[in-house]
Amino acid sequence: MTHRTKGQLEAEISRAVVKFEREYMGRGPNDIKTYLLHDLVIVRLSGILTPAEKQLVKAEGVELLKATRAKLLEHGRHLLKKNVEEIVGIPVTSLHSDLSTVTGERIIIFVLSNDVEEQFLEKKKPS
Repeated sequence: MTHRTKGQLEAEISRAVVKFEREYMGRGPNDIKTYLLHDLVIVRLSGILTPAEKQLVKAEGVELLKATRAKLLEHGRHLLKKNVEEIVGIPVTSLHSDLSTVTGERIIIFVLSNDVEEQFLEKKKPS
């Protein structure tokens, strides 16, 4: 098995989330950053709102958009969890998400059953 660096895993997760956003949600983000931190995978997506969603927020308020986006994510959550589990090799125990209609950002946090960073520490120990 080829060992991947932390940066390679983060990039792979970013690609998987962008693919999900494009195929499942209808549009990908303008920018994405992924961070592995102990037992967390934190994904920050920028520029996720469509022009129609921005207008919806102006006309109907934030809650309708947040509820709609949350429901869509809930229906596709198993796909996201599966992708992250396959990439990091650790089960995802929970997934949390929120978005800001002010900044157009979404944060997705995956909680893993184990510390993913320990994999990298173990590799650096001398034999």
